[in-house]
Amino acid sequence: MKPLRLALITALGIAGASAQAQDVKVNALFIGWYTQMMNNNLRLNGAPLSADLTVPHTLSYYSLAGSKGTGSTNPYNESGFSVRRAEIYLAGKITDEISGNLLFDPNSPAPLLLDAFITWKPNAKFEVKIGQLKPIGYEATMVAAADLLFTDRAQVVRYSSDVRDRGVMASVQLGDKAFGAKLGLGVFNGETGRVNDSSAQKDVAFRADLNVGEVHKFGAYLQQGSTSKADTKGVAGQPASFGAASATNLPPSALEILDNRDKTSTYGAYYAFNEGPWHADAEVATGLLGRRNSVFQVAAPTAAAANAFPGALRQHLDQRFLGYQVTGAYTTGHHIFRLRCDFMNYNQGDKWYTTYNPYTESAPGTLRSDLADYTPKYREITVGYTYAFNPALIRKANIKIDYIMRSKNFLAPRAGQTGEQGGDSMVAAFQVWF
Repeated sequence: MKPLRLALITALGIAGASAQAQDVKVNALFIGWYTQMMNNNLRLNGAPLSADLTVPHTLSYYSLAGSKGTGSTNPYNESGFSVRRAEIYLAGKITDEISGNLLFDPNSPAPLLLDAFITWKPNAKFEVKIGQLKPIGYEATMVAAADLLFTDRAQVVRYSSDVRDRGVMASVQLGDKAFGAKLGLGVFNGETGRVNDSSAQKDVAFRADLNVGEVHKFGAYLQQGSTSKADTKGVAGQPASFGAASATNLPPSALEILDNRDKTSTYGAYYAFNEGPWHADAEVATGLLGRRNSVFQVAAPTAAAANAFPGALRQHLDQRFLGYQVTGAYTTGHHIFRLRCDFMNYNQGDKWYTTYNPYTESAPGTLRSDLADYTPKYREITVGYTYAFNPALIRKANIKIDYIMRSKNFLAPRAGQTGEQGGDSMVAAFQVWF
């Protein structure tokens, strides 16, 4: 048995044996998936879609929306069973003022540790959290995985806020349950992942979460910063994400990229409504892609990339994303009926350095021979149904079935195919919380 897994099992055993003495709560969440793509385009295109350099992107942009969750599931497999989540939660109260939280998933890609933070709460109005956590967002931070309405979070949530970072956040509570507000200010590494700091700069995060009774919740958040992380590559580094320089492609120089300091930002807002059997929520976020899609690589690009626009996740220093989702749900007894409309554009404003649109043209004024539009702008409509075994405790055990209707521009046609290639999916998930 691997040492890390043995250590986790040992830690669980110790926690369980001394739970009462240490005031420790231990919970676990299991979610098993089955996904079925409703056509065979993935089979015909093959697995390594991001290696296809004949278009500015293939699945590379789109798959980002499914790569930041806790599990390792690829939502674009043609079909298959998988363990989406196997999360173990530990919450311990040390004193009336100090508590700690741990969350890890042995099924997750390394590192297995997800949440790890200490909370200091000297009174009911003020608290400080330090460690590893999600700084911003509504669904990513205020809706636990066990309480998700759908089999997975929306595209914009997975990309913009379902990301853990290491730092400190202080929050103050104002008002009361009738009308209240919680204001938070934090400083984080800005490494966009669960890693130690290697950047001379830090990200600043701010959020305001308000409520009107239990019915209405709304708020806004931002996170922004810059990094000197890429400086270690030196000014001779290859700005690979922008493609190789040519007569029609004039990417920024390495020095320009360094001067830009790889700025990144996220600005978002949300609203949620809960009354009786009805639920609705909406969330929107935008900002600079920045370091989320890095611009440097040490090695030179491949020969194919020198004559094409590689799977470029970022085409401009000022490239911005824009995403939003709108959800509605109705609950009656054991049954929940759900609908979500989900939009994500990874290049809002159509920023690129070439003299023509590389998503739709092969040369200035010449449309692509396959007449497809590979602009990284994706829409999803998800129709879902949930059966809760205990309507009073939905998270304890339920079955979810989602039908996801995706936009048709995220796969390039190969031999024998014509036009844009989509990929609707049917996803079934069984959940147990204990």
